[in-house]
Amino acid sequence: MILETIKSPDDVKALDKRQLPPLCAELRRFLVESVSRTGGHLASNLGVVELTVAIHRVFDTSKDRLVFDVGHQCYVHKALTGRRELFSTLRQFQGLSGFPKPYESIHDAFIAGHASNSVSVALGMARARTLRGADYSVIALIGDGAMTGGLSYEGMNDAGASGEPLIVILNDNGMSINPNVGGLSDYLNRLRSKPAYYHFKKYYHGLFGKHYAKNPVYRFVHAGKTLLKRTLFPGSTLFEDMGFAYLGPVDGHDIERLRTVLQWAKDLNAPALVHVRTRKGRGYPPAERNPDYFHGAAPFDPRDGKPLKPAAPDFSRVFGEELARCAAENRRVCAVTAAMSDGTGLSEFAKTFPERFFDVAIAEGHGVSMSAGLASQGMIPVFAVYSTFLQRGYDMLMHDAALENLHVVLGVDRAGLVGADGETHHGCMDALYLSQIPGFTVFCPSNFAELRSMLRQALFEEAGPVAVRYPRGGEGAFKQDASGKTLVRLSPETQAAQDTENCRLPLGGDVAERQRGGNAGKIMLLSYGILVNRLLEAARRLEADKIRAEVWKLNRIAPLDADEIRRAFGGCRLLLVLEDCFRAGSVGERVAALLSEGGVSPQTLILRNAGEKFVSAGSVPELERMLGLDADGAARAVREAIREGA
Repeated sequence: MILETIKSPDDVKALDKRQLPPLCAELRRFLVESVSRTGGHLASNLGVVELTVAIHRVFDTSKDRLVFDVGHQCYVHKALTGRRELFSTLRQFQGLSGFPKPYESIHDAFIAGHASNSVSVALGMARARTLRGADYSVIALIGDGAMTGGLSYEGMNDAGASGEPLIVILNDNGMSINPNVGGLSDYLNRLRSKPAYYHFKKYYHGLFGKHYAKNPVYRFVHAGKTLLKRTLFPGSTLFEDMGFAYLGPVDGHDIERLRTVLQWAKDLNAPALVHVRTRKGRGYPPAERNPDYFHGAAPFDPRDGKPLKPAAPDFSRVFGEELARCAAENRRVCAVTAAMSDGTGLSEFAKTFPERFFDVAIAEGHGVSMSAGLASQGMIPVFAVYSTFLQRGYDMLMHDAALENLHVVLGVDRAGLVGADGETHHGCMDALYLSQIPGFTVFCPSNFAELRSMLRQALFEEAGPVAVRYPRGGEGAFKQDASGKTLVRLSPETQAAQDTENCRLPLGGDVAERQRGGNAGKIMLLSYGILVNRLLEAARRLEADKIRAEVWKLNRIAPLDADEIRRAFGGCRLLLVLEDCFRAGSVGERVAALLSEGGVSPQTLILRNAGEKFVSAGSVPELERMLGLDADGAARAVREAIREGA
């Protein structure tokens, strides 16, 4: 096999061009076999096999800087840069990352996990190269899905005007995760060019020297040429108007054609955009038929593409189902997503209520602002978005939603630890910053019934901006709290109770049971969301050691009722707060501050959270164990504190 002989990109360069098609076929078989065992981003990688091989035939990524956008398409690159034998650990704890990571290899230029930043990053690298007098190429590989994000145009606008030698490869497969929407997608389908144009462009730039863009004669001629072209050919490409030499479209599965055009782009020594047409999922029929599913697939049978485990109910699906029910009851309810209709559970909503469903593409800031506009005119918008991507809409949350106290509802999916996608995708921030924005209400369901109830309350009973945050995957052992309180005391013996569809959660107020006397001597465990399951199990383990601990659950983490918190926990012997967000600004810190301000701080306070460092990839149980967020970690922290005199 050819692939087994590839230890570095130098081996790719040494191949005879007749060996390249067999290499690509082997790479596709390797990808299917590997990802079928570990899960991962398959369809996008199958689509860029030839493109990646061509890149490594033209460039030296140990020196040249290849910047991926998002990074879903980096597996082939990793396999060709000495990491093929690590694919059995792909997206596993302490294994090979599913995204580019410079700590893994000199061939990975920059971390990628969120869309639309590649051109900006690459331009910074190109400018640094010029300032330092270095000599290497800088390439940004961006998909047409990522081009729907506004940051990509900020980068393109600056890069084109800069004159810096920089190559942008636009991988146009008509998809991000779901099929692309919007005017840009239609525009790319109409672009055409001729090879003679490339030769003329190279000759034309060569007349004015290496830094032709700064030559006053070139600037004068270029301005006249642009005016003439706009007069004669009003359909001139957007990219050329930005200052890029446009090359394409190019068949993204023709290696020799790709190599030739990439070499042209390199030789131009100018801002150049290479438009490449590829097919997502190419070479594996199940992925070609269903690229959405195989964008990020769980382990599957490589023979037919069927998942090894049936899909279980999860928070995303329950959220989408309940939102559709609410929309059927109230015509003001509408749904917004940023190219994630499947991932956020909105596919059925989109089919049932197409006129009230809005996919804004990869543009989370725009999604928040548009939702604010909808709310200002009497609609009830629900923006369903992954926690990690909501970060990109922070200013809009503050300025457009909260400042005017508009009734925008956020469905914050994948809150907390998410597992195999790692540092770039954990939802460890939303609990911090949403709680700090004035006027925001933040609900945290711990099971499906609470999610249904809290979503309804957010839609029909609350005013102002509201977030309902929930984790990836399914619910735990604790199924239902029927008390309807904001702050709830549970017993370690709490088990599944009636799965009441319409469990109402009032706006605030009482705890499940007020404490009339002091709490001296009490050991109290506090959390929110599905982590209450870890505390219930921890309390059972402590009970076996004859340590009695009370378990409390916050249904709402913003706003917090200071009097309520002080009544519940004031003066207790030990308080442990468990949460899977970062420490600074955490709920535990806010609870501690309220107790301290009231002069009723616990004798011992234990804050268990994700700490102050980014959390790596791994399964959620592995990560919880590493961070001490599992039942054993919580119980052990209490035992250690008691031994030390708490």
